Amino acid sequence: MDETPEETPRPAGTTGLSGHVQRLLVRVRAFDTRRPWVWDTCLTLSWTTAALVDAAGGWRNTARDPSVPVWLVVTLSLALTLPLYWRRRRPMTVLAVMAGAAFVSDASGAFLQGGYLQAIPVFHIALSRPPRALLWAFALLVPPLVTGAVRFPQETWDQRVIPTLWAYVLVVLLGIVVRSRRDHTAGLVDRARRLEIERDQEIRLAAAAERTRIAREMHDIIGHNLSVITGLADGGRYAAAKNPERAAQALDAIGTTSRQALDDLRRLLGVLRDDEKEAVRDPQPTLADLDTLLTGVRKAGLAVRVDLRDEPTPQPLAPGAQLTVYRVIQEALTNTLKHAGPSARATVLLAYAPQELLVEVEDTGGTRPPATTPSPSPGQGLTGMRERAALYDGHLDCGRLPTGGWRVRLRLPLEDSPT
Repeated sequence: MDETPEETPRPAGTTGLSGHVQRLLVRVRAFDTRRPWVWDTCLTLSWTTAALVDAAGGWRNTARDPSVPVWLVVTLSLALTLPLYWRRRRPMTVLAVMAGAAFVSDASGAFLQGGYLQAIPVFHIALSRPPRALLWAFALLVPPLVTGAVRFPQETWDQRVIPTLWAYVLVVLLGIVVRSRRDHTAGLVDRARRLEIERDQEIRLAAAAERTRIAREMHDIIGHNLSVITGLADGGRYAAAKNPERAAQALDAIGTTSRQALDDLRRLLGVLRDDEKEAVRDPQPTLADLDTLLTGVRKAGLAVRVDLRDEPTPQPLAPGAQLTVYRVIQEALTNTLKHAGPSARATVLLAYAPQELLVEVEDTGGTRPPATTPSPSPGQGLTGMRERAALYDGHLDCGRLPTGGWRVRLRLPLEDSPT
């Protein structure tokens, strides 16, 4: 009851009498933690009443000198009990006061049984104070016992001093056990809290990473397809007056591109549904899908040439790395469609080296602002490309060419090359 832990965990999974007892102890300890003065007052009054009852005449049954004045017996009884109210806050001071009263009691021959109450502050010293405080505690406990044994040698030392000291040792061991259990429980509670905080942080980080990935995918899908649709619409508007047949082809291409963008968007958002069985998980684009990408870009009016330089036995790329290459080429061509103008041409270079894959996308120029010009609302395209490259230890740089065009260069290590 005297133990006041900061927080006592609620017992779980206990039934029957043991469960009821544990739940009762939890409630009692919680009440004691909120209002410690209630228990301190009750305990102090209980022992004070018992000591005064003993001072009414029972103390003579154990006294060595029954002629001790009654007023001294009452004073010593109060000195041995009233300080117990402060035993938790100042156990060493309480023990010093009680040891002084016990010294007078044994020296006078009263031998009040209230002296044994010194075990209560000793317990609290073992419970809450450094180990060296126990040495001072025993230095206060021994003099009264030795004084009583020397002045009144009716009992041998092994009957009077040794058993009392062993009793105090057992109280100290009990305090150490309770303290160890309390520290262990506090450590478990602290560890559970830290694990809960780490779990929440991991959930937030995972959610942020997932939001970033979804934003990047939506930017790549919607941005590219809308740029293709815009190019097709502009081309169809110019062709409508002179060649209605070409305008109809442009409209067909717009419809095809729009449906493809809608399917990709529906597939991406379907993964976010609560029912995972309803989500469609088609394979992500790879290098084998580059022809489809380039065909759509050419229909939008951008002339694209592909230059593929293979090693005799090129190293294969992981599906994730292939998706990175595909998205970088898609984003670069999308930027060319949006900024390079109607007369621009683009070249896509894929070159396999022994340790890396080099990807370059160049265009012949247009109306892009210079690379040093700050954009009032920077987009996610370049940031997304760099993030994708960093996932596979790649390096991406881009900038304006001396001829006025724009180049995006990606270097991606192959699987067997060192990181």
